[in-house]
Amino acid sequence: MQRAFSLGLMVAAAASTLVLSACGGDDDGGGGGNQRTTVKLGFMGDLTGENSGIVIPHRNGVQMAVDEYNATSPETKIELLPYDSQGVPEQATALAQQAINQDKIVGLIGPAFSGESQQVGPILEEGKIPSVTIATNATLAEKGWKYWHRILPGDRIQGTGIGEFIARALSPRKAFVIHDNQDYSKGLADFVTQALKGKGVTVETDVIDPKGSDYSSTVNKVKSAAPQAIFYGGYYAEGGRLLKQLREAGVTVRFLSGDGSLDAGLAKGAGGTNADGAIVGCPCLVDPTGESNEKSKKFATAYKAKFNTAPATYAAEGYDAATAFIEAIKTGNSDAEKINTALSTTDVAGVTKQIKFGSNGEPAGGDIFVYQFKGQAYSLLGRAREATVS
Repeated sequence: MQRAFSLGLMVAAAASTLVLSACGGDDDGGGGGNQRTTVKLGFMGDLTGENSGIVIPHRNGVQMAVDEYNATSPETKIELLPYDSQGVPEQATALAQQAINQDKIVGLIGPAFSGESQQVGPILEEGKIPSVTIATNATLAEKGWKYWHRILPGDRIQGTGIGEFIARALSPRKAFVIHDNQDYSKGLADFVTQALKGKGVTVETDVIDPKGSDYSSTVNKVKSAAPQAIFYGGYYAEGGRLLKQLREAGVTVRFLSGDGSLDAGLAKGAGGTNADGAIVGCPCLVDPTGESNEKSKKFATAYKAKFNTAPATYAAEGYDAATAFIEAIKTGNSDAEKINTALSTTDVAGVTKQIKFGSNGEPAGGDIFVYQFKGQAYSLLGRAREATVS
């Protein structure tokens, strides 16, 4: 009996060891202290493509939040896995399958762009993986997805805010709206057009090929229309080329765009001083010196120390998106569905806003800000509803 009892103890001990190993724990070095686990959080977006300038700062903000959290020696650590989609929907879908089935992520920050988000959303829903994105297409919130969240206002709010700003601050009789027919671009342009028409502005529109480089047909249409303002819905790489060709053709009226163009790449692509005076709206607060509040100042100081550059577009929103996941995980959740449930009750002060999601995944609040270019830099003009242009 004694031998049988001893053998039973050995089997029980071995089984216990296997259970702890399956949890992914590693000993805290305290000789039998608290068991720790590691969960995998994914980040997906364009990290090497031609529009990566508005995604890399976002990724950096996420990384900074995760690193700060892990430095506190929490019971559940986070491993951040990057997925470079280059903004291509087909690449994003393959990476999403890998992230869920192979890497076993418990959450995803991204995809960053709307087109890839449209394709990846159903995959995340099927896999029951929560996500927090900066993709702004309005229809993303209309899918009935239970695992989708957005950290900033969508294009309905952004486009309306920019359109009303153009009508109020520039008072054009006629405007010309251009987009590249992608999910983000067309949606944003449509809301800007609706807002302008609602304020009595005559609007003409045209579409460019995002894979093309010669926009002379559109440029000629703009010249013929003789508008007092031009709005481009799209990303900065294409926007810069378009602006360059407009200026070379002698079109000098004010050029405006949305958050996809809030990057120095717009001015680089336009060449020389062609982007001077261009105005870009964004549902983001880019505060490189942290002047808006104490949390922003702390974030800006830490970001510059870590990455040797000031925070740019969506850096702070990346930090806030990661904070939402961290708050959910801090409560002891390491299961994707439990993390998703916790996200629905998140209500914590972030760098950019109070982090809180509605039942459809939309953020509880947020403003639209406008920025003006000078050289390759841009400065904040203020909130779209009150900013003025000199």
